[in-house]
Amino acid sequence: MATLTCPACAAEVQQDDLICFTCGANLPRDRPLDEPATPPTVMQEYLRRDGAAAAPEGPSACPHCGAAIREPSSVLCAVCGQTLPQPTGVISPVVLRLSFPTGNVEVPAGTSLVLGRDPEESLVAAAFADYDNVSRRHATVTVSDAGRATIRDERSTNGTFVNGDRVLPGMEARLADGDSVRLAGDVTAEVSLPRQWRDPEEFSQNGRRNPG
Repeated sequence: MATLTCPACAAEVQQDDLICFTCGANLPRDRPLDEPATPPTVMQEYLRRDGAAAAPEGPSACPHCGAAIREPSSVLCAVCGQTLPQPTGVISPVVLRLSFPTGNVEVPAGTSLVLGRDPEESLVAAAFADYDNVSRRHATVTVSDAGRATIRDERSTNGTFVNGDRVLPGMEARLADGDSVRLAGDVTAEVSLPRQWRDPEEFSQNGRRNPG
């Protein structure tokens, strides 16, 4: 099978991807391999402007117990569980993926993406073109700099659901790896959210996991 590449940055992409994981460019459906580069998208410009500079490195050793920090982007010490100091401007390498029947949607940390049928509102409107029950601006997925993911219902007509529970209009719900997201009655996606560290909110100050 021939390798598919992004027409904007030449990075390798998957056949079902709707946007380039590397530069954020829209990927045309059933595109020829030699298609000329498309104009930069909002996400592409964001990553080009804010993602070009290398992030400063974190500490090499835990200030609490002295253990070596193997992963510079770690938030918690793997030995004692204490919070590690974070340099200003660090953005997690985590990328959230929503696997819809019509293709994959990816949202890098530090960005937001609107899901909906209106091409002027959503970079991935093509994924919902055949679903009249999806609103033109249905929901917004946000991944924070630290890799925390949420979805907000944009007061859609037919609702946004996470694991079968409806998200209240205008409100946000947390997303985690393995969750199911549904727009309206039948547009369902599986959430893939790699975790390179433990979420600090899941632990108390002494490093022990909080209940629930």
